[in-house]
Amino acid sequence: MENGEIPENANEHCPGPQSETAGKSDSCAGCPNQEVCATAPKGPDPDLVAIAERMSTVKHKILVLSGKGGVGKSTFSAQLSFALAGMDHQVGLMDIDICGPSMPKMLGLEGHEIHQSNLGWSPVYVEDNLGVMSIGFMLPNSDEAVVWRGPRKNALIKQFLKDVYWGEIDYLVVDAPPGTSDEHISIVQYLQATGIDGAIIVTTPQEVSLIDVRKELSFCKKVGVPVLGVVENMSGLCQPLADLTFMKIHSDMGLTIDVTQDVISCLRKNAPELVDVLTYSEVFDRSGGGAARMCMEMGVAYLGSVPLDPKLCKAAEQGKSCFEGDYKCSVSAPALKRIIEKVVALIKGGDGAHPSS
Repeated sequence: MENGEIPENANEHCPGPQSETAGKSDSCAGCPNQEVCATAPKGPDPDLVAIAERMSTVKHKILVLSGKGGVGKSTFSAQLSFALAGMDHQVGLMDIDICGPSMPKMLGLEGHEIHQSNLGWSPVYVEDNLGVMSIGFMLPNSDEAVVWRGPRKNALIKQFLKDVYWGEIDYLVVDAPPGTSDEHISIVQYLQATGIDGAIIVTTPQEVSLIDVRKELSFCKKVGVPVLGVVENMSGLCQPLADLTFMKIHSDMGLTIDVTQDVISCLRKNAPELVDVLTYSEVFDRSGGGAARMCMEMGVAYLGSVPLDPKLCKAAEQGKSCFEGDYKCSVSAPALKRIIEKVVALIKGGDGAHPSS
């Protein structure tokens, strides 16, 4: 328990040896360290000073959160980082999803390792102005499961914050796991004194996702993190008509036949102006009004929606930016750009972040 560290054999919801409730709270029952914690002297965590020194070179810190898993939060974090770097900002992306790190894949950095220098741990760089830190770089095998209790996760997050040398950067984007668990409490606790510009919460339109987003907003309110706004991801499937596959059902046999070439040829011949139109269809039930209505009811900013775009999915799989090059997405990139420009304006405005209500 050196320097107030939470021991690895502590119970899952350990309050920390420096807490006033150390050794006394219900979560301490049965812990092998309970007696030591209860009698140990209390005081401020000296590592917080080291974290503050590291973060003194970081101008802005953004948390990307989601209540529900599988809503595209990590895709958004990756593309947010690409976009900020594309605006000539110096950007760091920290992946604190300890059990499911996605950033090495989504930034095209699989197989890379972390290196140490006399200044600390060095991030892995996509470009000169975009560095990434993730436990994914520390695993001997990307298929290896990380089976860690809360205290060990918290210790790694603290190490990322105090030992990684980012240098002078404009934005640190923190990609958190879904929910409101130990990782979220830790990142807020460690960064609070250094100033968090705010959280972006990613959701999909259906109520089953929005239920958990409301919990995420409640979490932000309880811990004092401003909410920059909510992004509705996968807001309907949108793609050019020419990218669709057309199928004909053979009624007698129940088989489907691909008639895409016939349909496109017919359109080119008889209605060529329709070949380049965009198609849109609802994928999730949004009869409850989606994220926009929830934001209006809860008094938080609605940053906008991003359609479900197969080309964006491909860019994420290949670890590429959707804003330029071979993986530029004509449908989703403009929507993401509008949202990111709003985020930058809110942060630069200083008082643009909304505390959740």
